Amino acid sequence: MRAGTTHRPDDSFDTCGKNQRYCVERSFRRMPLIETEEAARRLARAIASDLSLYNEEKIIRGIEGDSLFEQLGEEIEEGRALFKSRVSPDLYHRNFYDRALVDILVKSKGHIKSKIW
Repeated sequence: MRAGTTHRPDDSFDTCGKNQRYCVERSFRRMPLIETEEAARRLARAIASDLSLYNEEKIIRGIEGDSLFEQLGEEIEEGRALFKSRVSPDLYHRNFYDRALVDILVKSKGHIKSKIW
């Protein structure tokens, strides 16, 4: 352990080593499921915002070439899996995640030239 750090047994980032992504996903599974619409919407929008933040070039290419969901297919499905793992089944089927994708990845990029609008 590095000097100045403390070890917390439940801290995935300190104990995962090379399998950090798996451990982060595993740590989310231990959290209680989200049961309210508002919290589910917030989570969906947070995931979509992260997709937007970290994949700006792919989003631009996807909108310009009318291939957004092909460009971001893997990232979108990874976000969907995270969303599904964190919300109750009833809320998952309410399409909050898909709506957040449209609002954040599509509507907010209306300034990008595209043949689809």
